[in-house]
Amino acid sequence: MAAAPSPSSVKPVPLLKDELDIVIPTIRNLDFLEMWRPFFEQYHLIIVQDGDPSKTIKVPEGFDYELYNRNDINRILGPKASCISFKDSACRCFGYMVSKKKYIYTIDDDCFVAKDPSGKDINALEQHIKNLLSPSTPHFFNTLYDPYREGTDFVRGYPFSLREGVPTAVSHGLWLNIPDYDAPTQLVKPHERNTRYVDAVLTIPKGTLFPMCGMNLAFDRELIGPAMYFGLMGDGQPIGRYDDMWAGWCMKVICDHLGLGVKTGLPYIWHSKASNPFVNLKKEYKGIFWQEDIIPFFQSATLPKECTSVQKCYIELSKQVKEKLGAIDPYFVKLADAMVTWIEAWDELNSPSDTNSSKKANGAPLPAAAK
Repeated sequence: MAAAPSPSSVKPVPLLKDELDIVIPTIRNLDFLEMWRPFFEQYHLIIVQDGDPSKTIKVPEGFDYELYNRNDINRILGPKASCISFKDSACRCFGYMVSKKKYIYTIDDDCFVAKDPSGKDINALEQHIKNLLSPSTPHFFNTLYDPYREGTDFVRGYPFSLREGVPTAVSHGLWLNIPDYDAPTQLVKPHERNTRYVDAVLTIPKGTLFPMCGMNLAFDRELIGPAMYFGLMGDGQPIGRYDDMWAGWCMKVICDHLGLGVKTGLPYIWHSKASNPFVNLKKEYKGIFWQEDIIPFFQSATLPKECTSVQKCYIELSKQVKEKLGAIDPYFVKLADAMVTWIEAWDELNSPSDTNSSKKANGAPLPAAAK
């Protein structure tokens, strides 16, 4: 009788294998994929190479991938390539644009497989998919967190009329080891590490913003893809390291308007490398001041009822950015124009059936809860 395979040799069954792309921005060889091989090998990867396009990026054998560098971005988008950041991980959003799949998972190349408290490897992608396939509850907080997880439910006093929930557009994962801190916090806490594993997923309430981190993030591209623009950052811009947060603020305002949900919590990944806090401070310096005006702007932003698609919402938001944030610095006028260019490029590369997000967001049957 043959011996049963060891747990480490059993590959997980890939969920949504043909409906999900993994997007990775990088400037280096992707050796980190070896650790992710059991979880990523059966998925399609979109690699966006930042920096020098003449440099050859090596990808381990056995992965199905397409790789785009700056020359490819310029060739595909032409003059509209100006909306894609250069020398900044914000370039990853080009991968969102060229994908033809329903779902996107994006991860940084310094992130590795984390272990849960029992010592078992965490299949981050599987947990993100479960988050996205179960509804969200942005209109009323459940004190047992996600009521759709196995072993829990809605608590006493939760309105039955709201228990159906809303479609989940974004799943925001967290990180063990190196925390996602800004430069001033890095400087005063250089040795701090996150060792706290919290076994919870919760819906971010309607009307509440959050600092979205792009290093462990999944979303429903059909529901919210056009809003996941990581802005103008990096080379030639006065700010960096606010790309994912900018996308998060825009996305959350639009999700609230269209009746979509955002989840945060599980899954965890292992963030292995702390970036240089002095380099980060130079990138973040203006953002640290500007965010005190940017966040109140998003907190008070409203979208008219005529904005029935993600694209319409995003164009309207760009007008408000130009009008209200443009007075802070000319950069925001440039950013608002880039937001419009991004939507134009998105629509050129995606057919109407792919971009009619509002119909899918508001008219599709609610997905069954993933248990």
